[in-house]
Amino acid sequence: MNEFLTLLPPIVAIIVVMWRKEVSIALILAIVTSEMLLICQDDPSRVWLSITNSLDRVVTVFESAGNTRIVLFSLMIGALMALMRFSGGVIATVKAIVDKGFVKNKRQAGLLSYFVGIVVFVESNLSMLTTGVLSRGLFDRFGISREKLAYIVDSTCAPVCILLCLNGWGAYVLALLSNYPFEPTSLEILLGAIALNFYPILTLVMVLFSIITDKDFGPMTKTKPVRLENNNLKESSQSLPKVSDNKKMLMFIAPLITLVIGMVTVMLWTGQGQIIKGSGSHAIFYATALALCVVILLMLLNGFKQQQVLKTTYQGFAELMPLVIILVLSIALGMSLKQLGTGAYLASVMSTYLPVFIIPALIFVIGALMSFTTGTSWGTFALLVPLGMPIAMEMGLPPQLILAAVLGGGIFGDHCSPLSDSTLMASVASGCDLFEHVKTQLPYALSVGATTTVLYLITGFFI
Repeated sequence: MNEFLTLLPPIVAIIVVMWRKEVSIALILAIVTSEMLLICQDDPSRVWLSITNSLDRVVTVFESAGNTRIVLFSLMIGALMALMRFSGGVIATVKAIVDKGFVKNKRQAGLLSYFVGIVVFVESNLSMLTTGVLSRGLFDRFGISREKLAYIVDSTCAPVCILLCLNGWGAYVLALLSNYPFEPTSLEILLGAIALNFYPILTLVMVLFSIITDKDFGPMTKTKPVRLENNNLKESSQSLPKVSDNKKMLMFIAPLITLVIGMVTVMLWTGQGQIIKGSGSHAIFYATALALCVVILLMLLNGFKQQQVLKTTYQGFAELMPLVIILVLSIALGMSLKQLGTGAYLASVMSTYLPVFIIPALIFVIGALMSFTTGTSWGTFALLVPLGMPIAMEMGLPPQLILAAVLGGGIFGDHCSPLSDSTLMASVASGCDLFEHVKTQLPYALSVGATTTVLYLITGFFI
């Protein structure tokens, strides 16, 4: 089979997403296409099994305990956000922040979300959830669209996590680097790559510029804000208890603090005292479950009826179900593409006969294409670090520069691909439609990506 055909599944997914504006259908078609190609590699006469193999591929997602925890977490976070909203905690907190003068306008609302996204850098999902949940009400209050919030969340949290890599990403990259006998240590290479990692640095600058100037371009200019409401869920005629604003705020702030502290604690626990070695899937699952218990307990103690709490919980599950389906399909597609060899083929298109100064820019572009078409930064790092480090040794290129190009390329797709779980997480945290988030964020990402490519060409020329 022609290796070029391994690109067909992600191409199908991206075309259908842009054409039909329906991510789930695009993912299903991509999975079927990938499974069809896998069958054709061995026995084309059995191509009729593509559908059943695709169904089995989706089932295998749940063979991984980590995947199952992420799926359950996604449902629970829907219930958590629904309960915090239904309790009146969101409205009360936004009102208190505005009344006390902490946030007085659009710019300050945007800067608050930007600051929170940077401060909570230990884990990207934690950063996105904290920033999104805290900022949604403020953005609604000041007439800023949810798409703009999703852009700020996604383009702040993922880039800052790869720059200040005292997290799972850092531990993963250090493990990949440990196999190569460079004179600087793996840690020194990783730290040296920070200043050369142009893509996340420029992305953070772009976000800050957009917030301060209140300037948007592309589809973002056509987005509309969501009206701030006390309850977006359909509720029965049962009367709600009269609760003071301070108690309502507690029903928002307490679970949010529980979520943050719980995640950090579990990562320290699972990492045996080292947060960068902790399990992100365990942390986010246990912390969300604990936060959900906290908000339910507080609501019951403040007079909410059990039926109201349960109904709102189920409605929260239902609100996130479409995104959970997309998440499962995305994971299944990634597994299928890995077996098909899509990422390996993209990595192999680099030729060692090209001029040396082109190599850093080319690695960044290939990493960006790979991460965008497969939706995974981890997979991109796993394929391109073993490719880039030997090239650095053979051609005398600084390993810090090559590593920076790999990391920047991986982050490009991680925070703007419709197939990425980080893109999905930013949409969930911001209460924004996934396709609208991808469509409105992509012009910013492409602009920064093009600038980054030029910078790597210039840097490669002068090394």
